[in-house]
Parts: sequence; C-alpha cells; structure tokens
Amino acid sequence: MTLGVGSSSKATALQAGYSVQMLGAALAPLNASLPRPATPSAVTGHIPGVGRRGMSGWSRVVNIRSRAPPAFRCAAVTLPATCIVRSFLVPPYTIVYFPARGRCEALRMLLADQGQSWKEEVVTKDTWHQGSLKASCLFGQLPKFQDGDLTLYQSNAMLRHLGRSLGLYGKDQLEAALVDMINDGVEDHRKRCSYLIHHNYEEGKARYVQELPGHLKPFETVLAQNQGGQAFIVGDQISFADYNLLDLLLAHQALVPGCLDSFPLLSAYVARLSARPKLKAFLASPEHMNRPIFGGLQI
Repeated sequence: MTLGVGSSSKATALQAGYSVQMLGAALAPLNASLPRPATPSAVTGHIPGVGRRGMSGWSRVVNIRSRAPPAFRCAAVTLPATCIVRSFLVPPYTIVYFPARGRCEALRMLLADQGQSWKEEVVTKDTWHQGSLKASCLFGQLPKFQDGDLTLYQSNAMLRHLGRSLGLYGKDQLEAALVDMINDGVEDHRKRCSYLIHHNYEEGKARYVQELPGHLKPFETVLAQNQGGQAFIVGDQISFADYNLLDLLLAHQALVPGCLDSFPLLSAYVARLSARPKLKAFLASPEHMNRPIFGGLQI
C-alpha cells in the first residue's frame, strides 16, 4: 500500500472486516515517519487491483476492502494526513427501497456475504404516493442505491457496480461475458415473474407453473458445464450473477414449491450457496425473513 500526503491528493476506499487497532498498528511506523502538518490535508492510498475514490480532509471514510492485505483490513474509519485513525463512521452503502425483498434482496445477499455494511431507508406506499420521492428518482422508480457520492438506479447496474468494486465479475473478460449472460437470463425470468405477480396472478399462475421448467433448464445446463455443476454458475469464484440467480431460485421455491425437484444441480447449488456462513446468517435474520418476497403478493 502506498501513501502520500498533499492538499489535492486522493484516498483509496477499500473495505472488509478486521479491527481498527490492526490498521493503526500497521500504519504506526509510517505515521511516525511522516511530518506533522499544521492543517489537515489528504491521504493518498492505493492497493493494486482496486479502483480509486476521491477523498480529502480529516473526516473522510477510508474503507479497507476484502482484497487488501490482512494488516490493512478494517471497518469504516477516518484517516487524517498523518494516518491517525479517528473514528467509526456510517456504513458506505445505502439502499432506498420498499419494505420487500423484491429487486434488492440479491444486492443485500451480496453485501452480507461479502462482509459489507449498509443502511436501509424504507419507503412506505404512502410516502411513495406523495410523489416527491418518485419525482426525484432518475427513472421514476426504486430501488435507489448510494455508494458514497455515487447514486445509482436500476438494480442490475447496482449489482454490476459491486461486481467490479468487490471482485465479483469473473477472473477475466471471458468469464465476465458469461456472468453478464447469466445475469441477463435472470433478468428475463424476473420480468416474467414480476408480470405474473403484479398483473396476472390468478389467471396466469397455472400456465406460468407449466412453463417454468423450460425457463429453469438453461441455468441447469450452464451449471452442468462448469465443473459438473459442483461450483458456481461461472468459473470457480462467486460472482454477482450467483447472488441474483440464488435470489430468483429461492423466491420460486416459495412461489412454486418443488420447482427444483427435477433439477438436481440447481437444487444442490441453492443449498450450497445458502450454506455459506455469512449468507446463511443473513437468510436466517429477521431482516430477511420478515420481508415479503414480492411487494404485491404477501408470501
């Protein structure tokens, strides 16, 4: 990790889960060697392979993410130019959405499994129908996602952003293309499901259930082509598409119980991913369990 001091310099934002004390101990020798400026200035820090984010002054968050060396992994902290750890600050991510799993649960699964913290801003129907929030949203819809100064709309853009930020986009361009393909396939199926839930549930469910195996089969096929279905949907590392697919499959297990019985690889895939320790804890949490799967259908 390289550090430099200057009034116009920028700090890298990285994050994971070790203690602030570890960071302070790791930076102590460097801290002792730096001059003590009379006024606050910025810190430039960079760990290769991770993007830069602009920060300056005494009270900006420095998040040491999971690909940092162990000595530099910690929760959100602030660093002045002399590398003194000041205090914990608010989580770097914010999800603004309705009180449902909907289009945000894959995002939450990803963040939880990757050891990231975030805060929720829950929007009630009454608040939404007042119109001011809707008018402020770029496409007139939620979810809304904030990562520091970056505000995003469109749930798949959020997943891709975190995929790039947290190393969840395949190990090379070939795998990244396959991850995109799977995620687009999930989106196609999610749109069909959303139409059923919100527009045609009573009349259309029987046909939906009849056609469901044909829509699930491509995912079983792709899974079988990757290490015999014993790994992730692409490659040997989890990607943002895995969380999106897992969320879709879990929702369908509730919507159509037994829908994976004829897909042994997908069934085992769901069980395997759901058993990842941090993800398992999230899936068992009240925050997950108490949210309806679909905002328009109470299941």
